[in-house]
Order: sequence, then C-alpha cells, then structure tokens
Amino acid sequence: MTEQSGTGLRDADPIDGGGSRLARNKLGIAGIVFFVVAAAAPLVGMTGAVPIAIVLGNGAGVPGAYLAVGLILLVFSVGYSAMSHQVTNTGAFFAYVGRGLGVVPGVASAFVSLLAYLTIQLAVFGFFGAVMAGHMDAELGIGLAWWVWALIAWALVLGLSALSVDIGAKVLGLLMLLEVLSLAVVAVAVLLHGGGPDGMSLGSSFSPGSVFEGGFAGSAGIALTFAFASYIGFEATAIYGEETRNPKRSVPIATYIAVSLIAVLFAFTSWAVVSGLGSATVRDRVAEASAVDGTPLADPAAVIFGVATEYVGGWMATVMSWLVLSSLFAGLLAFQNSAARYFFSMARAGVLPAVLGRVNGRGAPVYGTAAVAATSLVVILLFRITDRDPVLHMFSWFSALAVLAIVLVEVLVSIAVIAYFRRRPGEGRVWNTLVAPVVAIVGLLLGMYLLVSRFGLLAGTAAEGVDPATRSWGLSALGWFLVALPFIVLAAGTAVGALRRKRNPEAIADLVT
Repeated sequence: MTEQSGTGLRDADPIDGGGSRLARNKLGIAGIVFFVVAAAAPLVGMTGAVPIAIVLGNGAGVPGAYLAVGLILLVFSVGYSAMSHQVTNTGAFFAYVGRGLGVVPGVASAFVSLLAYLTIQLAVFGFFGAVMAGHMDAELGIGLAWWVWALIAWALVLGLSALSVDIGAKVLGLLMLLEVLSLAVVAVAVLLHGGGPDGMSLGSSFSPGSVFEGGFAGSAGIALTFAFASYIGFEATAIYGEETRNPKRSVPIATYIAVSLIAVLFAFTSWAVVSGLGSATVRDRVAEASAVDGTPLADPAAVIFGVATEYVGGWMATVMSWLVLSSLFAGLLAFQNSAARYFFSMARAGVLPAVLGRVNGRGAPVYGTAAVAATSLVVILLFRITDRDPVLHMFSWFSALAVLAIVLVEVLVSIAVIAYFRRRPGEGRVWNTLVAPVVAIVGLLLGMYLLVSRFGLLAGTAAEGVDPATRSWGLSALGWFLVALPFIVLAAGTAVGALRRKRNPEAIADLVT
C-alpha cells in the first residue's frame, strides 16, 4: 500500500481486475461537465418544472428565480472548490465533511448523500418509464408498460456503467450536446424574432420586484423551490476527482462551468419561453397550453414544444420530444455512476461491506454499480407489484426527497469548509474559506425552508383537502415521513460512524484531520 501525495487516500496496487483503486486519467474537464449537466437534465426541467413554476409561482419572474438559485450555488461552489484543492476522494461530500467536522459527521453525511443519489435515480426511472411508454405508443404504436421500458433502461445503464467511466462520459457528451443545442436553438429563435406580444423585456423576468413577487411564503417561494429542485446533480464534480487528470485543477473548473452552464440554460431558455408567450399574460398562456380536458398543467411539456413549433417549426418540437427521452436516460446514467462511487468510497472507508470497494479490470466500481442496480430493480418491481403510478408516486416522492437530502449535505459541507480552514490559517483566502461558505449556508438554509414548506407541492403529499400552493405546511403522514427521512438517515449514519471509528479506525483514517 502506498500513500498518494496530496489526496489523503491510501491507494491499492495497480488495477489487477479486482483492486480497490479507480482507473486514473479517464476524464478531463469536459467529461466531468457532461456527467453533471446530464444529471441536471435541463430539457426535462424545461418541460416539467418551469411551466409549473410559472403558473403556481411568480409568472414572468421564473427566469430570475433560476438565476438567483444559480448564484447561491455558485457561491457554494467557491468553498466546495477550495476544499477540492485539499482532498481528492470519490466520496466528495463524505470526505469533505469528514475532513472538516470529523469522521462521524462525515460518515453520517455519506449515508444522506447515498440516499439522495439512489432516490433521484429511482425518480428518473419512474419518469422515464412513463414518458417512454406514452411516447412510443403514440409515435410507433408500441404498447409496452412503463415498467418494461424502465427495465430496458436499467439493463442499458448497468452495462454502460460497468464498462468504464470514459465510455459513459462519451455517451453522455453526445446526448447532452444535442439537448443543449435544441434549447439554445429555440431560445435564439425567440430572441431573433424579438419575442412575442410584449417583446424581450429583461425587467419583467429579472428585476427584484418580479423575481420576489409574492415573497418567500407566496409565489416567489414556489418558483425558488422548483429552481432548487432543478439543480440537483451539479455537486457531483468532485466524485470523479480520482478518475480525472489533474483533479486539483479540473474539479474546481468543472464545478464553475457546470453550475454556470445550468444556470444560463435555465434562465435564458425560460426567459425566451416567457418572452415568446408574452410576459404580461404568461401565466394564462402556460395554463392554457398545458391543459388537458380543461385541467391546467396536465401536459407541461406542451409549453416548450408549442414555443418551439411557433418560432422554429414543428420538426423542432418533434426532435425535442425524443431528446426528452435521451435526457432522462443521460440522467439515469449520471446518477448510476454517482451512487456507485458512493458505495465504493464508503466500502473503502470500512463503512459498508468491503466487496463494494472493489473494481473490475477497467477500473470501474463494478460491485458498487451492481448494488445500485439491485436497489433500483427491487424498487421498480415493488412499484409494479403495488400498482403505484410511476410519475405521481415514484417520481414525485423520490425526487422531492432527493433534493432535500442533497441540500442538507451541502449545508454540512459549507460548515465543514469553514471548520477545516479555521484550523489552517493562511492556507486560503478569506472569501473562499469563510465569507463565501457563510453566504452559501444562509442561501442553502433558505432553500431547505422552501423545500420543506412546499414539500407537499413537490412530492404530491399534501394532506387531504389542503392546497399545497397556498398552505405551506399541510402534509400527509407520508409527506412528513419523507421530510424526516434525511434527518433520520443522518442520525443513523452518525451512530454507524461512531461504531466504525472504534472498530475499524485504520480504514477510515483518511477522513480524520
């Protein structure tokens, strides 16, 4: 065993088909960005979250809400990137919190992170299965059930993940570029046309009065909630540090590029949609365009498809309808890789069974990948057996839970950055190691408040007779359980961390400052 300089990790011998070290130098900055932006699935957000945020939230101010959340996460990225210069570990959050706050909080945060990545992938499986079933039936007359399509995607994702991280990155790169290009073409087309009836007004979407219309407890809070939910996955840059060329340079740059790209995509494209429909009447126009049998927002994807048809042509709407499917598949592949690397990291640290910390001959965490796949398979079959809806139940429940869990860990990471550098005066600039993390904590705590207070709207778990758009805290028993689950897992992880620190101190020594 040798100590890799600067990483704090005890590396195994070179890969022999069953080692405990990930393949080196497989990814560059572009590869990391592909994984992260694919996980955010901007086209899916534009077809799903943005129309709901417009109608129930602050209307024309939605683009500004996405930009505001992007700025908060960019500030978070400052401290996150500063930590990446000190620690290179595929556990990312796990290692960062461990280095800053100690091994027990580190292990606890690892379990919450793993919960987040497993549940968001499950959410995407449900959504992919439902959208794929409807689309293939309508376009090609193939009438397979949602769970059949989900299992087909499951097998493909498992195969690609087990091959090598760079193969997955190439697939994601192609899918992501097509997705981003389609959104850019529609947005630029609206801009070149000068917008709709109200023109291209920046003030209607980005002025403070528009962005915060209705306040945090009202419509602005709803828009900001959906904006926070749309950014999940950006923090995965550091997960690939061990497989990256020059991680101390690549991870920070990839983080800033990924967050900036996601923010610009959401803000610019949603601004184009608002402008194309007319900022003054955008709520009514979106409600009308998305209605099915008089029910608004029953088909939110029809909004962006309608704008694409009007300003580019019907062919673009058709292309985008297929790209939604590829976007969802890209998200599945990205989250599979993230969750597998958490299993790998936690096993290598002695927290989970050691077999999960082994890699195959290509340097991929094949046993961690198998663990993620097995979990997904069980849940997909369980939802099929119990006849649960893949969107209303599987997607809504798990996506809301995942976002809350990730924001909770991001708060812990920001606290850990401050603690880590306070013990090392002079090793970082005040802005990077104190001011930015403090600002990020305030913004992220606001995000947690919004997510919890609007959880019934995100997860569809409002108490009977309660309108989740106006009654913030009216949750059913299931809703309260889902809200509490990340904190329950955090507490359980704390207990596991305390136990493992006593029983196996050497395995997790790289997390101790």
